[in-house]
Amino acid sequence: MGTPALWVGFNLCVLLILAIDLGLFNRKAHAITLREAALWSMVWVTLSLSFNFWIFLAHGHQPAVEFLTAYLIEQSLSMDNIFVFLLVFRAFGIEPRFQHRVLFWGVLGAIVLRGSMIAVGTVLIQRFEWVLYLFGAFLLYAGAHMLIRGHQDFHPERNPLLRWARRVFPVAETTEGEHFFVWEKGRRAITPLFLTLLVVESSDVVFAVDSIPAVFGITREPFLVYTSNICAILGLRSFYFLLSGALSLFRYLDDGVSAVLIFVGAKMLAEPWIHLPPMVSLVIVGGLLGTAMVASIIAARKWTVPHE
Repeated sequence: MGTPALWVGFNLCVLLILAIDLGLFNRKAHAITLREAALWSMVWVTLSLSFNFWIFLAHGHQPAVEFLTAYLIEQSLSMDNIFVFLLVFRAFGIEPRFQHRVLFWGVLGAIVLRGSMIAVGTVLIQRFEWVLYLFGAFLLYAGAHMLIRGHQDFHPERNPLLRWARRVFPVAETTEGEHFFVWEKGRRAITPLFLTLLVVESSDVVFAVDSIPAVFGITREPFLVYTSNICAILGLRSFYFLLSGALSLFRYLDDGVSAVLIFVGAKMLAEPWIHLPPMVSLVIVGGLLGTAMVASIIAARKWTVPHE
């Protein structure tokens, strides 16, 4: 699979959907309501699962299972993105009605950046197969580090790209609506909205360093790696508006994600001796994430129900 026609067709569909999203449903800046976020979340998940079903019909059982496993991993790792988005918007004081615009352009940038990273990863694996063992070792370390240390404090103002932009470009003194650039004192200046976009984009690159090797641990097919990434990214904006106020309810999800990274890393390192069928990997990944979610729900109910 992964013929030029499929690559072109998939990307054209993505661009068409994004054009409809921005040009029709979100032409005017507005705060995304919980109902709207829930509806769009269902739309993105339905589109992703429909694409998964098409893979099953056109290419068979194994590619479909690999895509679904990769998609689940990407969606679970994206929870950290949501946490960072929340902190970035708070740090820069971005109004809720302008947040969708930042995330929309952030998605476009993420598609290009992740596509480039996947292309580089594919070339490295094809030429130097031992790179897979480096990926596996890195995922073991990343998973163990996340499990032990948990969430690290995130400080947007320390972002190197942000500090570079502030040194090189004049920054507008006030936020000018939904514009990224304005004329101020006779020169073009960047706005806090643009600085927010820079931090969002650079943060996504950091998260991609974990997620892309993890997906390569599930499938070597570049088309499945790319499409699972993009499908997860497309739904990230809606999930942010849906879940940003309830992140505290997912207290054990990081532990589940850590366990998934450790599992995929160990799977990559042990592959010469132990080969797990795609369905087994899907069951393990789903079981780890499901257990973390159930534990989070139980813990949340325990702390919210008043004691008699």
